[in-house]
Amino acid sequence: MCKSKKKLSTQVMEPKQKPRRSSSKSPAAAKKLSSLNDHDHQSSLSTSQNLISPNGSTESFILNNLKNSQSWASSKSSHHSLTSLKGVLFPEQPHIYNFTEIRSATQNFLKDPFSSSSTSTSWRCVLRGQEMVVIQRKFRRPMETDELVDQVAMICRSHHSSLIPLKGASVSGNYIYLVYEYTQGVNLSEALRNRRNPNFTVLSNWISRIQIASDIAHGLDYIHHSTGLGLGFVHNHIKSTSIIVTEPSFHAKICHFGTAELCGETPSEIQDPDSEIKPKKSPELKKCGSKGLKFEGTRGYMAPEFQWTGMATVKSDVYAFGVVVLELISGKEAVKYEFDEETGGYVRVSVIETAVKASEDGGVGLRGWVDKRLKDSYPVEVAERLVRIGLECVETNPNNRPDMGRVAGRVSQMYLESKTWAEKFAPLTDFTVSLAPR
Repeated sequence: MCKSKKKLSTQVMEPKQKPRRSSSKSPAAAKKLSSLNDHDHQSSLSTSQNLISPNGSTESFILNNLKNSQSWASSKSSHHSLTSLKGVLFPEQPHIYNFTEIRSATQNFLKDPFSSSSTSTSWRCVLRGQEMVVIQRKFRRPMETDELVDQVAMICRSHHSSLIPLKGASVSGNYIYLVYEYTQGVNLSEALRNRRNPNFTVLSNWISRIQIASDIAHGLDYIHHSTGLGLGFVHNHIKSTSIIVTEPSFHAKICHFGTAELCGETPSEIQDPDSEIKPKKSPELKKCGSKGLKFEGTRGYMAPEFQWTGMATVKSDVYAFGVVVLELISGKEAVKYEFDEETGGYVRVSVIETAVKASEDGGVGLRGWVDKRLKDSYPVEVAERLVRIGLECVETNPNNRPDMGRVAGRVSQMYLESKTWAEKFAPLTDFTVSLAPR
């Protein structure tokens, strides 16, 4: 046995070489094939070198190639779904959705809409395993490819606790499809005004309302000052229906962040939040007249200069925020029409007008104007100061409106004072009763 093992261990098995097949290629063809292989090898090396910039990132390569693309508005083809960008951008940069993904998720747009208006339609659906809301909007002005991609990248990289994040976008023809993260909750308008039971509201205490005001103020301040390293973005859609009250914490999140920039509702040049606003007619308004210009706005939230120029600014956002603050305190709609028994017609009633009248009447007038469903359980001094902030924000002259950074600081201070008030006057919940004789 030992010998046999030793004999087996000394045996070396060498692989058999297969006989080479004779090539039918001529020497000229072989030489040509060799030169093509060398060329392919060199081109692959140059491609791999071009994919990486000197600092080791592919960002410069992506942007340089995107700069050479044609504008989205210059072509009527539905191939504008940003498909060519898919898989090229970093995971940290925006997701580029293929238009076929949008069609599949919305069942070819036959799915029941999540919400709908004259300018947009949204669907709640699942995209890449995540629950999203897809919003369809039309471009308001032609946008170059590099401008659109830069804006999408910047907005998707922006994160704030008071903003519903944008996850990506897709383009088809003259429409852009914005994909937002789905947030569980109800919009502020429905939270304040229950149509089935007007006497009920989930925001039945002061702390929940001042917290919502603080959340909105900080979110809007972030949009105006912190998005894009200090560049002034504009929201242009601040209203009670564009603010989601989350459950069960009752925090506020602003919807439609980035819509104004991506749909071309704002000027192409970035605004300075601290610059002075000089209302003047836009070129489109001069060209077609005041009745010929069509711009998007919500009744009751449009600043006077926005109605004149059709141009959204940071100051018009401040105006809309002031209206929302007055809604929070009073529980009333921004604008409504009430029947007048004397004239037999309907009279337009604005929350701004009623707030101004109440503030002129002093503390008694404000107490009668504040939402009755709060049952007079709120810090009166804080409520009066918050009303003054709301009225400052809706000043007719945009240059007299405060900056959102200053407003956010003041509202935060009021929130802290309200917390102290709530702890001091909180109802007793931990007490015992003794029936024993003393």
